[in-house]
Amino acid sequence: MALDAGAGFDYAYARKFAPSDASQPDPMNSLPANAASIDADREPGARREVAAATWLLVCCVMVFAMVVVGGVTRLTHSGLSIVEWQPIVGTIPPLNDGQWMAAFRKYQLTPEYRQVNHQMALYEFKRIFWWEYFHRLLGRLIGVVFLLPLVWFWWRRRIDQALALKLSGIFVLGGLQGAMGWYMVQSGLVDDPRVSQYRLTAHLVIALAIYALMLWTALGLLYARAPASAPPRLRRLSWAVTAAVGYMLVTGGFVAGIRAGFAYNTFPLMNGQVVPREIFMLDPWYLNFFNNMATVQFDHRLGAWLLAVLVPWLWLAARRASLSPRARLALNLLLGMLALQIALGVSTLLLIVPIPLAAMHQGGAVLLLGAALFANHSLR
Repeated sequence: MALDAGAGFDYAYARKFAPSDASQPDPMNSLPANAASIDADREPGARREVAAATWLLVCCVMVFAMVVVGGVTRLTHSGLSIVEWQPIVGTIPPLNDGQWMAAFRKYQLTPEYRQVNHQMALYEFKRIFWWEYFHRLLGRLIGVVFLLPLVWFWWRRRIDQALALKLSGIFVLGGLQGAMGWYMVQSGLVDDPRVSQYRLTAHLVIALAIYALMLWTALGLLYARAPASAPPRLRRLSWAVTAAVGYMLVTGGFVAGIRAGFAYNTFPLMNGQVVPREIFMLDPWYLNFFNNMATVQFDHRLGAWLLAVLVPWLWLAARRASLSPRARLALNLLLGMLALQIALGVSTLLLIVPIPLAAMHQGGAVLLLGAALFANHSLR
């Protein structure tokens, strides 16, 4: 006799006349006992997710250090001291006087030595060599710290295949970053002893992209989406802030590339003018955005003014919305980090780019990007 699909079924009655063999599975308990724990272990914030997120956050800290050391390397004019790219052999620095003299002789063949540092002694060469060496060594170390745990997590199935492929893509991007670094150095080993501002900015942007991808992935492993997301207008404004941070980072790369921070060392005006008269002095006009100190610094200042409007606007709009404590914390961090970064930028400009302040300003840019991403993630 067929059962009516819409009729109820009395499980108590069925159990009454079922065989008493305890080995028979109960249809109501057919799921494995650890099914709930398996699903829970895959949820954001579970033990395996926290372990992978911690590893990625450590890598983010290392990339932050890499950007700061790279800034100091640039500011001390050390970036052209090593004239070869040897990813494996170059891990070992000169160990005796003969090796130091060999490295120094190679540097003496470069335009930077002939045109700028022709009176440099060996001990002075060692000083700039070590900054570039540690910058490259840190890049290699980041690759090892990223790759070995990635292989381990994948082999032990602590991360799923989709995440493993995404992280593998980040590792490939890291390899591209190393190649771009050498491509940048090559541009300063020819006639003009300065690296290309285009290649320097690309080198910086790739580093920040790696940082952003790792941070966003780590946040996804730590936190689930909020039960009640922020209003759409608030999320759109948050992404507009992140876009403005990206704009300021790119323009900052060109400021560093053409050393525009050593000009127009006044604030808020640029040598008494809101917009410098020489802002479009180059021909064709579009070259001013990359080669003209006035235009490049004006563009960077414009990004700072834009953020000075957008971030407080976002913070005030968020106060009227129902948000999670994490979202409010993220927005407070974003507002505080922007205030600190603008203060560092103005101080660096007025004091004509002292190395400690300039390095802190470059590191602050990375932290500001991280704060913006944290705010976006918290408002999902």
